[in-house]
Amino acid sequence: KLSNYKFILNEEFKKFEYFLCNIKQFFKENSNTIHKARNELKVIEHENQKLVVKYFKIPHFINKIVYTFFKKSKAQKSYEYALKIKDFTPKPIGYIEFYKFGLLDESYFVSEKFDYDFTIREPLLDINFPNKDEILKAFAKFTFELHEAGIFHFDYSPGNILIKKENGNFIFKIVDINRMKFFDLELNDRLKNFSKLWAKDEDLEVIIKEHARFLQKDEKELVSKALDFSHKHKAKINFKKRLKGKKVVD
Repeated sequence: KLSNYKFILNEEFKKFEYFLCNIKQFFKENSNTIHKARNELKVIEHENQKLVVKYFKIPHFINKIVYTFFKKSKAQKSYEYALKIKDFTPKPIGYIEFYKFGLLDESYFVSEKFDYDFTIREPLLDINFPNKDEILKAFAKFTFELHEAGIFHFDYSPGNILIKKENGNFIFKIVDINRMKFFDLELNDRLKNFSKLWAKDEDLEVIIKEHARFLQKDEKELVSKALDFSHKHKAKINFKKRLKGKKVVD
């Protein structure tokens, strides 16, 4: 018989056990929401440390069964993936799952807060963003390292790529990592991964030319392929938006 909750705590963060086990209360009392859509994220300070707590929406009945008996919950996957890719993401502290009538109900994933300065979205949207080309080239290098480590992030979109400027360097971290695959990426996988950025052609070109340098491949061929993937992705999303009567974005 399942108890009504289970949790895993990172060895490094033993002092947060009380916090994790009482997370519902801490979450409820805190109003510092930084994102709210399907799931909700809050920044909560505890023991003089800022934590990011991600609350996963209660799954519908079929998924409750799936996540209880057949698949790992999103909170568990977020935690395990964060441990696996620890150089690329904020440090994971732990996760906790609550059960009702023996089925998964609420779940939470807790990580350290990465004090970033901006996301990749800002330089992609602002033509006059300071050090724009430098950032895009640093991003090409970061993505190369991510791919070399065999990591494919399905939600490699602008809001999930955090950037901090430190001593003249740009440090990148990725978040929202419960949808990932680990495998040896082929060239097409690597280039396709950039299409979620919704980047302008000229920005994507800067990124891919630099990326080609790390891959030691012909930049013209890579730019042409990456632009093709990007255009197809935009067309597909805009087609879906039109069907729903939503505004289309270039």
